Amino acid sequence: MPERISSLQNQRVKEAVLLLDKSRERRERGLFVVEGRREFSRAVASGYLPYEIFWCGGQGNPGDFGCPSFEVSSEVYGKMAYRDGTEGLVAVMHTRKLSFDDISLKEKPLVLVLESVEKPGNIGAVLRTADAAGVDAVVVCDPLTDLYNPNLIRASLGAVFSVPVVACSSEEAFRWISSCGMRILTAQLQDSRLYYDTDMTCPTAIVFGTEDKGLTDFWRERSDARIRIPMAGLMDSLNVSVSAAILCFEAVRQRNIASCRK
Repeated sequence: MPERISSLQNQRVKEAVLLLDKSRERRERGLFVVEGRREFSRAVASGYLPYEIFWCGGQGNPGDFGCPSFEVSSEVYGKMAYRDGTEGLVAVMHTRKLSFDDISLKEKPLVLVLESVEKPGNIGAVLRTADAAGVDAVVVCDPLTDLYNPNLIRASLGAVFSVPVVACSSEEAFRWISSCGMRILTAQLQDSRLYYDTDMTCPTAIVFGTEDKGLTDFWRERSDARIRIPMAGLMDSLNVSVSAAILCFEAVRQRNIASCRK
């Protein structure tokens, strides 16, 4: 029988809450928290190992995963849960740090690069798009948030586990992209051409910057082509996750057409 926890002062509960709230805690302990049975199952399917599992009574025991498991009261679960509607499951997981050696590229890879994107919800949304579009990898350059931020996990719907994600410096990303023979497309307003007039059927890395500052000169100077999305209204830019979705699926569209012509 699993141990039942009903006290808000339980040390395990306190430690899980700290992991939710503090990136430093996640980094130092090599642990993070995932909520929801869907996200948990996707993490496990992608090779993440659970450290301990908490499940709310009445929601059903998630099963044996070879780690400590605790049934918690509704009050305790309410303290631990970051959001509503997570099917009564909170799990503490071991982190994983992927490197470029862990990425398997297709013959004509498509990679997304995010430079210093700060909002975890935006990174999560880009990862969700990357999963849907079959992107080979997402590279987060000079990150301003950790990949196990609960908002990032929630926005990605677990795609942070299914899509290969590497966090590194811009210099490291450029060296890897160059070594793989990928063409670099930078999403920017200045000195650019319309995205649908640009060939994306070859091995391609599309680089995005922040909404307020855009890309740094590092990527602007190293791009093979600069592309933009036409804007018909007063705004001159879109949310980075929306831009990534538009450009990602343009690459998918072009590649599908090219494949049909063979």
